[in-house]
Amino acid sequence: MSRRGAYTELLRSNPSFRRLWIAQLISLGGDWFNVVALTGLLLHLTGSSFYAGAVLVASLLPQFLLSPVAGVVADRFDRRRLMLGANLLAAVLALAMLAVRSRGSVWLGLAAMAAIAAMGAFFDPASRSGLPNIVEDDQLAAANVLMASTWGIMAAVGAAAGGLVAGLLGRDAAFVANAASFLVAAALILGVRAHLGPLDLPGVSGPASTPGIPGASGPPGGKRRRLRPIQDVAEGAAWARTDARVMALLAQKVGFGLGTGMIGLLPIFATRVFSGRGPGGPTGGVGSADVAIGILYGARGLGSLLGPFGARAVVRTDLRRLFPAIAAAMALFGGAYALFPVAPGLWAAAGIVLVAHLGGGTQYTMTSYGLQQITPDRVRGRIMAFELGLVTLTMSVSLLAAGRAAEVVNPRAVVELLAGLTMAYAAVWAFATRGLWRQRAPGLAGTLAAPGS
Repeated sequence: MSRRGAYTELLRSNPSFRRLWIAQLISLGGDWFNVVALTGLLLHLTGSSFYAGAVLVASLLPQFLLSPVAGVVADRFDRRRLMLGANLLAAVLALAMLAVRSRGSVWLGLAAMAAIAAMGAFFDPASRSGLPNIVEDDQLAAANVLMASTWGIMAAVGAAAGGLVAGLLGRDAAFVANAASFLVAAALILGVRAHLGPLDLPGVSGPASTPGIPGASGPPGGKRRRLRPIQDVAEGAAWARTDARVMALLAQKVGFGLGTGMIGLLPIFATRVFSGRGPGGPTGGVGSADVAIGILYGARGLGSLLGPFGARAVVRTDLRRLFPAIAAAMALFGGAYALFPVAPGLWAAAGIVLVAHLGGGTQYTMTSYGLQQITPDRVRGRIMAFELGLVTLTMSVSLLAAGRAAEVVNPRAVVELLAGLTMAYAAVWAFATRGLWRQRAPGLAGTLAAPGS
């Protein structure tokens, strides 16, 4: 079966996955309406470049703070119910954006964004750790690419559409659309019938233990042990330290996060550096700052969408290809952004951003592939939460630092510095993990190739 056919067959034959995929697609679309509208609003109200990064930090930092507990919860309680509850609460919180009307209420927009992100901190590990339980083994690679593609599709379509809606109908319309997207996503998840896990809930058959991790298995009879966050997190960390591949993949997310301050400066380039308004000006005549922001974020999403599809064809079943592919993708991410500051205008800059995120999307998705395949169900929620926590912490630090630095020096210099650091990290990581390139992992065999290929 062709790779394209594998994606179509998975969506056709697996209604539970199809509902989960569409739910994530719609919810992420709403998220991008919100990010574009809130970023434009705060820049308008404050005039400070710091808030371009602050919006993204508000969407990331709660995930770092809550990820250890959220991962434990995803390993202990019904993942479908967690996802439902998270979406319903997020729908209510999204309406708080409507109250942001002045510089004095900027804090409310950031607080609402952070609260929505806190719901996402519980949703994300529940969704990603449950995915291997609702698809067949030979469908998991296609499922991962499709789930990763939702972010790219909606970053491309949602960001651009969000910019248009905010520019034409007003930012309030974008905020209401975001709230509605959470409700639609919740309705779709309600219809997921396959069991997302954990597999040792009462009445569900699955692996009884995780070798080498004391206390990681449920007690006899399917009873759930009580929630013990510190011990549970320690058990997950102990498991991670037993596998050099896991530690290397987690370290890769740190490098990705440290370079993402460049992304936080995209709205600054859209509204201040590429500030022309006429047909021949740097913005290509798009006029609205929100539309320009949406174009750059949309290019980011399109690159993130396309990159993983090509990478999957390269990696296939061979772990020896996974690590060099990740290193090359990170180098592409940094190298393209090194060209971004010299772009002659908005549309050329959008093309450079697209190329950069062919690498960035590949890098991010491939590390998740590896972690999902190597990690057993009993600790998968915690490992995915560790991954999320590391990347959100480093992204938050990078975004805040870049935003502050851009108020002191030229934003072009900040991007060049971060691009150089990203390429250097890629080279060091590639050298440090070269021994893993020669290993072939049974845990990945047959999962990263297209079914039937």
